[in-house]
Amino acid sequence: MQYLKNKKIGIICGGWSKEREISLLTAKNVAKALARIGLKYELIDIGRNFHKQITEAKIDIAFIALHGKPGEDGTIQGFLELLGIPYTGSGVLASALGMDKILTKILFQYGKIPTPKFVTLNRNEDLVEKVTLAEKKLGFPIVVKPRYEGSSVGVEIIDNKKKLIQRTKILRREFGDIFFEEYIEGMIATCGILDDKPLPILELVPKKERFYSYKAKYTKGETEFIVPARLDKKTSLKIQELSLKAHKIIGAKGYSRIDLVVKNNQKPYFLEINTLPGLTELSDLPKEAECAGISYDEVILKILKTALI
Repeated sequence: MQYLKNKKIGIICGGWSKEREISLLTAKNVAKALARIGLKYELIDIGRNFHKQITEAKIDIAFIALHGKPGEDGTIQGFLELLGIPYTGSGVLASALGMDKILTKILFQYGKIPTPKFVTLNRNEDLVEKVTLAEKKLGFPIVVKPRYEGSSVGVEIIDNKKKLIQRTKILRREFGDIFFEEYIEGMIATCGILDDKPLPILELVPKKERFYSYKAKYTKGETEFIVPARLDKKTSLKIQELSLKAHKIIGAKGYSRIDLVVKNNQKPYFLEINTLPGLTELSDLPKEAECAGISYDEVILKILKTALI
């Protein structure tokens, strides 16, 4: 802590992804925490000229508060490594892997971490052919997801083939590579990792949406948060163990958040990992930490210390 007193911390936020507004909210909360702790900081709302902005800020440590590209895909991490500036959270490779939902699911399969079945569709493949394959392999309803987005951006649940073809054309045009995922009905949950240890599991109950959508995530009152989740001890321990395994299998560092669905309150299916989970007042990880007796300021300090390891 004494070491940090003399350092200038750059809170890197903003960017140009569809999650920009969430990044700014995260940064605002982080800034308040650093002020309460008594540390020096500067908010750096980055644009395409981020190399100049970061260099001119003359920071000692970077607190990465970005969501989506260019912060969650390894770009900023690589740049900071070139500058020799310590930064919070996961490194280049783990960040890039975590941003790629398809590679993440392949790694989950390799590590025997249960994940819903899926069918991929890249920019150049025959759309109708792949939709037919998805229908045969997964059955309806089918979840459609962009390969590289976060915060449930572009995620839809589709109930029939005609609509799936229509929506897939639009989504592929907007997002490029996408994939179809088996729809698992069950409890929506997340398990945060902090200090490379699992936190209590958070159960999410969207009040209006069919799934934990962007609107459900970031609109106050849209989702009921239940922590710890209403699961038996054996299932909870299994989820925490597999969440930590997911964190480790992609090489994540310090903190992350794993999203999952629990079928029949017993069988977990892991969907994805977030290497830069939200730290807003509505975000999941701070709520899980609070349940474990860890205050928001302590969470920020623990994350900050990952830059010094």
